[in-house]
Amino acid sequence: MRERTAISQRLERLGKIERELEETQGLLEMAVEENDEETLADLGRTAEELRRRADRFALDIMLDGEDDSRNAIVSINAGAGGTEAQDWANMLFRMYTRWVERKGYKLELIDLQPGEEAGIKSATFTASGENAYGYLKSEVGVHRLVRISPFNASGKRHTSFASVFVYPELDNEIVVDIEEKDLRIDVFRASGSGGQHVNKTSSAVRITHLPSGIVVQCQQEKSQHRNKDLAMKVLRARLHQREKQKQDEKLQEMHDSKEEIAWGSQIRSYVLQPYQLVKDHRIGLDVGNVAEVLDGGIDPFIEGVLLARSLGGAKAA
Repeated sequence: MRERTAISQRLERLGKIERELEETQGLLEMAVEENDEETLADLGRTAEELRRRADRFALDIMLDGEDDSRNAIVSINAGAGGTEAQDWANMLFRMYTRWVERKGYKLELIDLQPGEEAGIKSATFTASGENAYGYLKSEVGVHRLVRISPFNASGKRHTSFASVFVYPELDNEIVVDIEEKDLRIDVFRASGSGGQHVNKTSSAVRITHLPSGIVVQCQQEKSQHRNKDLAMKVLRARLHQREKQKQDEKLQEMHDSKEEIAWGSQIRSYVLQPYQLVKDHRIGLDVGNVAEVLDGGIDPFIEGVLLARSLGGAKAA
């Protein structure tokens, strides 16, 4: 149902863009015929807005990964370097909180470890909203800052590192949906103690869950119906545990993919002195307005990486 709702919303958005484009084209033809410059200028602005919306829609439909539609859990950790790195981690934390606000997402702080003198050692928060994980997964990696240190009287340039990692927020409750067609149910005579009735009737039940190969059986009760109920209860519990283990393994695999917070592993560099530039090393994108980026303006990097990945031009997440 969630997937169906998401598809319906996308179709509705696409239909609206198409209708507005047709209307704009019609008005454009009329404005050209009448040489109406004021209307032509208005239509130019309308066309630009439609282009931005179409680009945004194209980006959204790229987010078709299994977890892209989920909320995101973001973890920021200062690298080695004490106060310098901790102050940089705090700057990144502010950057992402501002981005969350701009997107209209909801932010919930999970954990915040302050630094000894300034900044933070680490921060973890959830960003809740449409495709939050799909967007933020492109921010995973080491972020490098170059600046003249405000904590060093010598005024020398200093390089600091901090890491960002993003997890999809998995459902707290695993729903075990078992379809009848996926089950093979066998009945047989109980072999254990239980008296004449148990040994002479086919009250024992064995259930095989065909997709997973899990087999459970129960023969402790005299009633076949009761044995079946108990066996189904065990099957649900085992399937639940199996899915939980899959989720745990998935999160562990994501965690193990973290790179060292140091030279050579950074995905992006933020240079404040002697010049101002933010460079994403994965796609070669440079942005000169560092203040705008640090105030949450990271969409050009997110969109650039997602587009490059869809075309096979950047490393996979």
